[in-house]
Amino acid sequence: MKYIDLFAGAGGFLEGFKRAGFEPVAHVEVDPAACFTLKTRLSYYYLTANKKTDIYIQYLKGEINRNQLYSHVPGHILDSVINLPIGNKNNHKIFDKINELKGVNDVDIIVGGPPCQAYSLVGRARDKNRMAGDPRNYLYLQYGKFLKKYRPKLFVFENVIGLLSAEKGKYFRNIKSCFGSIGYAVKPFQVNANQFGVLQNRKRIIIIGWRKDLDFSIEQLADQTIPSFQVRLIFEDLPEIQAGQGVNKFLTYAKGTNDYLCYAKIRNGIDVLTQHISRPHSIQDKEIYKIAVNKWKYNRERLVYNDLPEHLKSHNNKISFLDRFKVVADDLFSSQTVVAHIAKDGHYYIHPDIKQNRSISVREAARLQSFPDDYYFEGMKEGHNRTSAFKQIGNAVPPLMIENIAASLKYFLLQ
Repeated sequence: MKYIDLFAGAGGFLEGFKRAGFEPVAHVEVDPAACFTLKTRLSYYYLTANKKTDIYIQYLKGEINRNQLYSHVPGHILDSVINLPIGNKNNHKIFDKINELKGVNDVDIIVGGPPCQAYSLVGRARDKNRMAGDPRNYLYLQYGKFLKKYRPKLFVFENVIGLLSAEKGKYFRNIKSCFGSIGYAVKPFQVNANQFGVLQNRKRIIIIGWRKDLDFSIEQLADQTIPSFQVRLIFEDLPEIQAGQGVNKFLTYAKGTNDYLCYAKIRNGIDVLTQHISRPHSIQDKEIYKIAVNKWKYNRERLVYNDLPEHLKSHNNKISFLDRFKVVADDLFSSQTVVAHIAKDGHYYIHPDIKQNRSISVREAARLQSFPDDYYFEGMKEGHNRTSAFKQIGNAVPPLMIENIAASLKYFLLQ
C-alpha cells in the first residue's frame, strides 16, 4: 500500500502511515529543516528493517554525523524527500521527481494538511485583513492537482476546525466542489487528538475522500475505547532540568517506562534520550511561571495576565490573549494544544514542576504530540535546532492519531 505525503512537515503522517503498514512513495515539503527530519526518520526505518539499528543509535549519541548516517541509506530513499513548495511554479518539477522514484505506479492514497493559518480562528483574529486574499486559502487547489495526476483510491486532508467556518463555510464548499469535479466524494470529520490516545486537546478536521467509482463508506475515525491516562505520565521518567539546560544529543532516563509511554509507543526499546532541551528564561518570566504553577496547584485556577502584579506586566495588549501564561497541568487527561508559536516562547507551555521552573522541553513537546523518543527533529545545522524543532513539532499532526486513521483505511484497501 503506497502513499504520497504532501505538505509533509516533520512527518506525523509518515510515522502514522509507516506504523500502519503503508510504504511512502514521496514526501513533499518546503521547509529544508523538516526535510532533514524526514530523511533522518526514513533512515531509522531503513536501518531498523535491515538490522542496523546500532548505526542509528550511534547517530543519536553523536558518535557519527548526519552525512555519515545518510551514507548507510540507499539514495532513492533519501531522494523520496522533495524539498520544493507545492504550487504552479514547481508542480511539474515535483511530478518529474516523483515519477523517477520507485513505486510511483498505483498510488493507493494521498495524505497531507496544507498550512492552516488561513483557516485558523486565531490566525484570522490576528490578521488585520482576516487572511482575506492569503494564497494559503487556495492550497487545496494544488492538492487537487495531485489527486488528478495520481488518481489514488483515497485521500486524507487534515486541517484546523476553522476550515468549516472560514468565510461562512465558503472554503469548505469550494474544497468539496473542487474535489468532486476531479471525481472524489468527501466526508469531513471533527476529531480531537485525545480521542486517539494523544494526551492533548487538539481539535482538527479530517476530510476523507474516495474515488466515486469505489464502493466506500466510513462512519467514524476515532476509537471509542481509548484508555484514560494523565499528562503526568509524559514527565515522570525524564531527568529534571532547569531553564536553559539539557543537551542536544543524549541524556539517560531518570526511571523506567510506564503504561502510557508503552501504549503510545513513545518509548519503544531505544533507551537513548535526545532533545530534552529547555529554552532559557528571564528572571521576570520565571517569577510569573511560579505564580502560574502555584495558582493551578493550590487553587486549580489559570493565571489571567491582568491579575499579575504591576511590576510583572510588560505586554501592552491587556484585552486579548490573557491566558498567554499557562501551565501544562499534569493532573488532567489532556494538555492545551501544541502549536507552532511554541518556537517563539514557552509561556503557554509552563512545566508543572515548580522546582524546574521552566517551559517544556523539545522532547516533552514531542511527547505531547505522541512522537516517539527515538524521533529526531533536525535543524539546518546539526546541534542548532531547538527553535526549528519546536516549530516542526507545533505544526505536526500527532502520529498516534494518524496511525489509528491509517489502520481504519487499511482495512478497506485490503478488501
